[in-house]
Amino acid sequence: MKVLGFVLNVLWLIFCGIWMAIGYAIAGIICFVLIITIPFGIAAFRIAGYVLWPFGRTTVEKADAGAPSCVGNVIWLVFAGWWLALAHIATSIPLFLSIIGIPFGWANLKMIPISLMPLGREVVQTDEAFGGR
Repeated sequence: MKVLGFVLNVLWLIFCGIWMAIGYAIAGIICFVLIITIPFGIAAFRIAGYVLWPFGRTTVEKADAGAPSCVGNVIWLVFAGWWLALAHIATSIPLFLSIIGIPFGWANLKMIPISLMPLGREVVQTDEAFGGR
């Protein structure tokens, strides 16, 4: 299964992973420049790493995430989240046009919730998300 995950990640990286990671990196850089939004920049870079190599990893809610995460997610949604969600939709449409790209298009759409509300979540290995917690 590790070989299959590696092949899927390489194909993902070529077709849309690099472009989406660049989008998240740009959002992160903007957040770091504005200093007060550095926590949003950290979240953007964390998601950029996840978007580069998603197969075999998933996101889970942090147990200690509370009201500040909720408020931060609302601010993120207004200023950056919806742009990144639109980018996920835009990059998934061409993927759905080919038979080989359909699974990648679907994976791209499944990343929309984390692009809208990234705070209070962490990226973990898939087997760790269910068995190791």
